[in-house]
Amino acid sequence: QVQLVESGGRLVQAGGSLRLSCAASGRTLSSYGMGWYRRAPGKERKFVAAISWSGSSTYYADSVEGRFTISRDNAKNSVYLQMNSLKSADTAVYYCAAGLDTVALVTSPGGVDYWGQGTQVTVSS
Repeated sequence: QVQLVESGGRLVQAGGSLRLSCAASGRTLSSYGMGWYRRAPGKERKFVAAISWSGSSTYYADSVEGRFTISRDNAKNSVYLQMNSLKSADTAVYYCAAGLDTVALVTSPGGVDYWGQGTQVTVSS
């Protein structure tokens, strides 16, 4: 049984920064693509960022490109999301995701094999 546990979400002012972490347990995910989705209030869950199993490829939603950076540490079975220049539009529950096919993970929530429970990020303007 794989568990993904997110941490780092909190209230932050617009223009500020946050670093989200996701730790996996139950099995090693070094061969999985990993990423982040988010769900804003009243909206569907949307892709944010992903990273291939080796870390050599990264993918970003247009809305976060240049502000967010995804990284991973396979030795710690973890993935991170550094979020800078935060905007009120970034307010959402952020979900960690893992999938054997990174492109599928990027393309659709259906491409995700494992989900975390989510961590709330609130950006005040």
